[in-house]
Parts: sequence; C-alpha cells; structure tokens
Amino acid sequence: MKTKFILCAFCLLTTWAVAQDKYFTAPTDQPVTADAEGFVRRWTLLEPISKPNRTNTVFTDSYLREVFATEYFPGQMTLLPRDGQKVKARFEKVEMPKDYRRIDPATLKVQRGTETLRWHKLDSKTYNLKLMRFGEHYRQRLYGVIYWVVTVVRCEEDMTGVRLSVGSNSASQWWVNGTEALLLSGDRRMVADDAMSARLVLHKGDNVIRGAIINGPGMSDFCLRFVREDGTPVTQGFTIL
Repeated sequence: MKTKFILCAFCLLTTWAVAQDKYFTAPTDQPVTADAEGFVRRWTLLEPISKPNRTNTVFTDSYLREVFATEYFPGQMTLLPRDGQKVKARFEKVEMPKDYRRIDPATLKVQRGTETLRWHKLDSKTYNLKLMRFGEHYRQRLYGVIYWVVTVVRCEEDMTGVRLSVGSNSASQWWVNGTEALLLSGDRRMVADDAMSARLVLHKGDNVIRGAIINGPGMSDFCLRFVREDGTPVTQGFTIL
C-alpha cells in the first residue's frame, strides 16, 4: 500500500511538472515586460475557491456583482499577495449527481465552510492563462470555481487614455488601483480584446490590477493587455513586478 501511494504521488508530481513546463514557469525576482502583443503574462493566482454553478447562463451583471462583492477571504480587495502566502477562504460545495443536467437545484444540499488556500506567482507561457490547468493541479477543481488574480504594473510615466482589454472564460470582473474597470458577464469563450474599459490612467509607479474569474462547467482562462486610443496594444513604458 505504501509503495502504491508513493507511486501515485510521483505520478501526480510528474504530471504537474509536465503541465508546468507546458503552461507556466516560476518567475524570477526581476520585473518582466509584456509580450510582443502587449499581453500581461505574470500573475499571482489564488488556488480556486469552490462556488458551484450548474450553468454559466446565470452570470448576469447583478449576479456577478453580488458574488464578487462577497468577501471570501480577508483583504480580498486590498491584499498584495506574496508567492506562497496563505489565506483562509470561504467556500461552497455540493454533491453533484452523475447526470447533472437532470438535477433539481432546489434539492441540492450546499455545504459551507472555510479552508486554507495558497497564492502562487507564475509566468504564463501562453498569452492566455490556463486557469483550469492551474486549478486542476492545486485543488483538483475543474468546474464551479472562482479564481482571484493579482498583478502589479510599474509605469515609467503616467499613461493617460489607455483602456484595459480583457477576454475571459467565463465571466469576470476587473479593478485597476481599487476602482472597477470592467465587467464581463454572460457565458463567454475566451477571445482576446473581447471587452474594453473606458479610458483610464495608469499612474507613474506601481498600479495594481486585480481580477476575479468565475466558471461553472467548461474551460477557464483569461488574457489581459492595455490598448491605446487607436486600439494598438501598449507594449512599452511599463514592467510587471
């Protein structure tokens, strides 16, 4: 039994090593730039919070604002997480039958509690961050989850009139320096530049970009960059810490 357990653990580690090599790398201590198309690839991600949703069609503006305004962990809108930092987070769980399409939501028993989750700082090898691959490893959670993500953009000078440009699967909400910049509602596939914010200012120095992505069934990923007035991506003038 002990040998079998060791072999299983080795297989899991090997599987993640392959996935990590394919999708993510551990960041260095040095700031990085956006990629050639302006996409921000360095993020600190919280292990996924369980939030069951039978379908993505429930992701209306009002639903999302209520869900994302709920405090799942202390400092949710102010914390600048460190790699490896732990938080106590609230979660919901339900026992889903095999044929979830035939269930009556009124009969589901929701379990609520708290658990310890960890932040992970990673560089993505692709322009879109594969949240599902990340969550699959750390919590074996593929569906019915919320991801919180944070990054810090350091600007050489003020950048005025830029727009936050995001694609996400599925719905998401985004804040720049604590102010809401963008809400992507509905059942979405991840498409680059799917939604853009109003004009905003990135100030000289550090700017905190914070996001929450929610999904029921299906894939989870996102991409983010800043664009100018003419729609061209911003690729210079800032680094990502």
